[in-house]
Amino acid sequence: MCDTRTMSTPQFPTDTPQYPEPSQATTSLVLGILGLVLCGVLAPFAWSIGQKELSAIDSGMRDPANRGSAQAGKVLGIIGTVFLGIGLLVGLFFLGLLVLGVFNSG
Repeated sequence: MCDTRTMSTPQFPTDTPQYPEPSQATTSLVLGILGLVLCGVLAPFAWSIGQKELSAIDSGMRDPANRGSAQAGKVLGIIGTVFLGIGLLVGLFFLGLLVLGVFNSG
């Protein structure tokens, strides 16, 4: 007789390694695009999330296949943050001119 209690199903290794944390690369990329195109306030968040994702990939906590998306999100976040800073400086400059009365006619 065959004893089914002692027989077990063989376990095959998975083809892809499992990483303990889910990737945030897509989040970084989407925030980078939105921060650059629509709402500049999102750009620093894209930069931060992209940097954290790259650090997690380097430490082996997340899938390295997402490195390109994380890098792109970080770069878009940096560019968007620079544009946000320039926009704030220009806005403050014109606000200062308005307070000083340069635009008053007469």
